[in-house]
Amino acid sequence: MSKFIIQGRKPLKGEVKTSGNKNAILPLMAATLLTKDDCVIENVPQINDVYVMGEILKELGAKINGLGTKRLEINTSGVNKYSLNPNLVKKLRASILFLGPLLARFGRASLTHPGGCILGRRAIGTHFEALESLGVEINSDGEYYDARVKKIKLGKVFLDEASVTATENILMFSALVNGETIIEDAACEPHVSDLANFLNAMGANIKGAGTNRIIIEGSKKLAGASYRVSPDYIDVATFAILAAATKGKISIKEIKIEDLPMILLFLKRAGVKIETKGDSLIVLPSKLIAPRGKIQTRPWPGFPSDLMSPFIVLMTQAEGLTLCHDWMYESRMVFVDKLISMGAKITVCDPHRVLVYGPNKLKGRQLTSPDLRAGMALIIAALCAEGESVIDNIEMVERGYEDIEGRLKTLGADIQKLA
Repeated sequence: MSKFIIQGRKPLKGEVKTSGNKNAILPLMAATLLTKDDCVIENVPQINDVYVMGEILKELGAKINGLGTKRLEINTSGVNKYSLNPNLVKKLRASILFLGPLLARFGRASLTHPGGCILGRRAIGTHFEALESLGVEINSDGEYYDARVKKIKLGKVFLDEASVTATENILMFSALVNGETIIEDAACEPHVSDLANFLNAMGANIKGAGTNRIIIEGSKKLAGASYRVSPDYIDVATFAILAAATKGKISIKEIKIEDLPMILLFLKRAGVKIETKGDSLIVLPSKLIAPRGKIQTRPWPGFPSDLMSPFIVLMTQAEGLTLCHDWMYESRMVFVDKLISMGAKITVCDPHRVLVYGPNKLKGRQLTSPDLRAGMALIIAALCAEGESVIDNIEMVERGYEDIEGRLKTLGADIQKLA
């Protein structure tokens, strides 16, 4: 298990490039199962989840060139099985994204319950109910799932929650079925649009992506395609928070401004000074204040759950009292005890809400990263803190942030990775 050793209290300064969207690349890789032709994906983020996704594809029989680079070439013509390796599935929550394309290609899919970050056991009933409405039969013992297409029934699919991965599974399944499928209460996130655009490049006809009503006109055969992954707005926001929390100045390059309105709104409410110039977001040294009202997560275009943990750290450096509420995950707030050990004044109201009193002078501590976003939050806290912090289990952070050590070093952070 690797660790970061961080010396804090240094303002971060300089330029950093945004990585490709973590939550877009994974469904794009799964979607390559829908064709036997070559697919090329550009602007691939260099994160551990991509490696695991690639290992799953290779174990199924796919050929992949470029793992570890920004350009992936994938050919799945050699894939001849529909059952996923349980040892790989348990490493990656996004392994559920193979359900739709495997069913579309083979009429069958088998997998164990997905792993990944422990933020509470994510229910996948929304996926199952949606697929069952399209003619899929799913048998389960609670841990192992066996799905097969009995008789396809096209029509409207209403999701009981705007689940991103459920929306993506229905998109991929329906794209390889002749006829029209309509998803109501679809997820609207930018990475859903990325997947729809990729499927359209492969020969599907999808309209409405980015809204809660998506119409899919599928095809019996899809072709290979090339696609460039959009910038990761969570990555952009994380570095903006890093700049603000350390009272630094960072220019974040290659952003997509239309993905950032709610994030920028909350940053500005917190007193963060921001300028935009071309495709760059510039964060200036700022006097932080608690934003009015509360910070509450919502489905897109609301404040994203993936940013709650880093934002809580930012609020420890802001003047005033902030209520932070994440209704989505019952374990999102568990990491705050680590911030309290560093000197943060935080009251845990319940598993979904905390009160943050600021500003606090944090002190370095020995810490362990519990999940991807909390791990990144602890890195931000360590960079704000006085003295040395040691953060174990940083593999969790590397699941979703590209070369985080290298990029922080270019901004002047005193950070060292030890195996």
